[in-house]
Amino acid sequence: MPTALLLVSSLHLLALPPLGPALEGLEPPFKVEFMPAIVEGHGVRIAYFDVAPTAPKNGRTVLLLHGKNFWGDSFALLARTLAKKGFRVVIPDELGFGRSSKPDIHYSFELLARLTHRVLERVGVREVALLGHSMGGMLAVRFALMYPEAVTQLVLEDPIGLEDYRAKVPYRTVDEWYESQLSLTEEGLHKFYQAYFAHWDETYEVWPEAVFRQLEGAEGERVARASALTYDMIYTQPVVQDLPRLAVPTLLIVGLADRTAVGKAYAPREVAETLGDYRVLGKRAAKAIPGAKLVEIEGVGHVPHFEAKERFEKELLLFLGS
Repeated sequence: MPTALLLVSSLHLLALPPLGPALEGLEPPFKVEFMPAIVEGHGVRIAYFDVAPTAPKNGRTVLLLHGKNFWGDSFALLARTLAKKGFRVVIPDELGFGRSSKPDIHYSFELLARLTHRVLERVGVREVALLGHSMGGMLAVRFALMYPEAVTQLVLEDPIGLEDYRAKVPYRTVDEWYESQLSLTEEGLHKFYQAYFAHWDETYEVWPEAVFRQLEGAEGERVARASALTYDMIYTQPVVQDLPRLAVPTLLIVGLADRTAVGKAYAPREVAETLGDYRVLGKRAAKAIPGAKLVEIEGVGHVPHFEAKERFEKELLLFLGS
């Protein structure tokens, strides 16, 4: 970002109040519902959106799982499109993210999958078409394996974890992840999010802005700790080895300009250059998943449903049969 724009952005953020650990102070796109739970002795709340169809109901539900550095709000536009096609849409903020609680616990994809399934039980949904973006793709794989009877179709959008990071990225302790999260600056966050996109748009500013305001809040340390713990979850709990076990119709959508890989900044330069190459990873994953369909989008980064909205929605609706 040019220096002048960074200065304007800095002045803008200085005028904005900090946000609470559960994004208190940030207006949600839909009504927020909460599911209480007990996890390792902690009373927690799982936030979720339950978006009703705005066209004649087709009797189907789509479950959307967000990425590591996003939360349910990232699916607002997609949810509205699906609702206009008659779908019900359920969008949880996973434990440790967004408007959900951020306890200091051992996070696992199995735990998040179980809590997500409980959300579906709470709203009375038995079957879903499941879409996972980024980290949500890792979770979607685990969910589909744990609850195969609940998943009719699976969509993986630029999922991370298509390679085992432990093979190339040096291990970092939770404390090291925590310190790096506490030290994030406004400028650093902007650069971090800009790397997700092939073409930056000012509407994407809401993401680094909200994270910065959370970290600046009175409970910013809790937010940083949850982020560190979930980075550790991603690093230590790979799912790439489980792709051949998937037994559900699967669509894999990847932006060919994506080079996202967890911990890439901490790997030697010559190693980092080999990580997160979705031109290779997409084809490899599609080959590993029985019967998977691969859609590759040129000139698009890590978030196709933002950067190539019309193409992404077209491919998704075609796959869903709508």
